[in-house]
Amino acid sequence: MSFLHDLPIADLITSYGYLAIFTIITLESAGVPLPGETALISSAVYAGSTGQLNIGLIVLAAASAAILGDNLGYWAGRRWGMPLLLRYGHLVALDHGRLKLGQYLFREHGGKIVFFGRFTAMLRAYAAVLAGVNRLDARRFMLFNGLGGLVWAAAMGVGSYLCGRSIERIAGPVGLALLALVIFGGLALWLFVRRHETRLRAQAEAAIPGPLA
Repeated sequence: MSFLHDLPIADLITSYGYLAIFTIITLESAGVPLPGETALISSAVYAGSTGQLNIGLIVLAAASAAILGDNLGYWAGRRWGMPLLLRYGHLVALDHGRLKLGQYLFREHGGKIVFFGRFTAMLRAYAAVLAGVNRLDARRFMLFNGLGGLVWAAAMGVGSYLCGRSIERIAGPVGLALLALVIFGGLALWLFVRRHETRLRAQAEAAIPGPLA
C-alpha cells in the first residue's frame, strides 16, 4: 500500500470511493488538468490490495466519467472555442488559414486523435475540447470517444488491479515511454505540417471553402 500512501489522491479514494473516481476523471476529461489516470490506477490497486472497492464498478465509473467529461469538453469547445480563436488566435500565431488547416486535419484524422488521446497524458484533458473547436462531426466524436473511454478504463483499471503493487514499478517507465512517443509523434506531425503547410492549406481551403464561422 506504500504506492497509494505516497499519493495525495489516495485519501479521496479511500474516503469517497467511486464518487471521487467519477468526479476527478470527469473534470480531467472536460479540460481541467487533474490526475484522472492516477485516480483510476490508484483505485484499482487499492481494490486489488484491500477488496474494499469492486473493480467492475471502478471501471464503470471511470468509463462513464471519461465519456461524460469528454462530451462536456467537446460541446464547450464547439460552442465557444472557435469564436475565441477567430478573435484572438492571431496573438498565438493562429491566423485564419491555420485555423482552417486544424479543422481540416481533425476532419481527416479526428477519430484517431480522440481515441488515442485518451491514452496520453498530454492529450487526455484537451483532445475533446480540440475536437469541438475544430468541429469534428458529433456522431464520429461520440463513437471514438465512447470506444476510447471504454477501452482505456478497462485496460488501465483491470491491468492495474491484476498487477497490484507491481504497478509501482511499471507505471513510471510505461508513462515515460508513452510521453516520449507522444512528443516524438507531435514533433513529427509539426515538421510534416510545416514542410507541407502550403499544400495542406490549399487542401483545407478546397475541403472547407469560405470563411470559418
